[in-house]
Amino acid sequence: MEYRNLGRSGLKVSEIGLGSWLTYGAATPEEDAIKCIHRAYELGINFFDTANVYARGESERVVGKALSAFPRDSYVLATKVFFPMGEGPNDRGLSAKHIYEQCNASLKRLGTDYIDLYQCHRYDPSTPLEETLRALDRLVQQGKVLYVGVSEWSAVQICDAVHMARALNLNRIVSNQPYYNMLGRGIEREVIPLCEREGIGQVVFSPLAQGVLTGKYLPGQPPPPDSRAADDQSNMFMRLDDQVLERVQRLKPIAERRGLTMAQLALAWCLRQPNVSSVIIGAKRPSQVEENAAASGVKLAEEDLRDIDIALGFQTE
Repeated sequence: MEYRNLGRSGLKVSEIGLGSWLTYGAATPEEDAIKCIHRAYELGINFFDTANVYARGESERVVGKALSAFPRDSYVLATKVFFPMGEGPNDRGLSAKHIYEQCNASLKRLGTDYIDLYQCHRYDPSTPLEETLRALDRLVQQGKVLYVGVSEWSAVQICDAVHMARALNLNRIVSNQPYYNMLGRGIEREVIPLCEREGIGQVVFSPLAQGVLTGKYLPGQPPPPDSRAADDQSNMFMRLDDQVLERVQRLKPIAERRGLTMAQLALAWCLRQPNVSSVIIGAKRPSQVEENAAASGVKLAEEDLRDIDIALGFQTE
């Protein structure tokens, strides 16, 4: 496993991180979730990402329980705040009240004294940005949080936060957690250039496009019975369009000539970006963790990148 600095901070995170959205605390039995987390740790993965809203706190509890087997200083624990955690008017958003109360609740569920990376899960237009940044800064001053990040913020929103934190001498944002993969490249135009300038690293989610880039979904065929797309209750937001699935199948020979699985090819593609600090995978089985972890350190050639763009229709031959 190779490691990268989280933005322009001194914190080093594994190129492959393990997330818990839609899996731990919900769809995946607790025993299996713990096995995945332990296998990830054995393989050198030190970055574990969760959120208070995942399974309404159950994900944090399972992740905390699994990681309690290891020394606290040997891993980087990340969680998030923003989405509703109750029915009250202050049980959501990025107000100082909600941030403070949810941080304490997350610490209790995670069974730890501090959170390495505390992230604003979305932008809150109903709360003054200064209030949010000052609340996060207080948590850092109290030692409850070490680093601050955001998720799915626009370039303008990140830029405003950077300038305000600098003007007020507050702890700065060191990371952004966006959606990013071979099929979803939206952050390349504005977000990545801004973050490169400001020392903010990307910890990207859905690098496999919810499994589409693994090649397991075939055009003209129903999804495999054990896949997320086959579960009507899953939060599958990727549309299984036959044209897209046909293009994805063109990636197979590119992966094979490099001795990679299609999942490893997709992860290595994300990691070609120096601004990407880590790619966050999801896994129901330890074997999936093992396959994905092997993508760390893979360097794709210019020929590979060109052929990927041609296969997916981002470039003509």
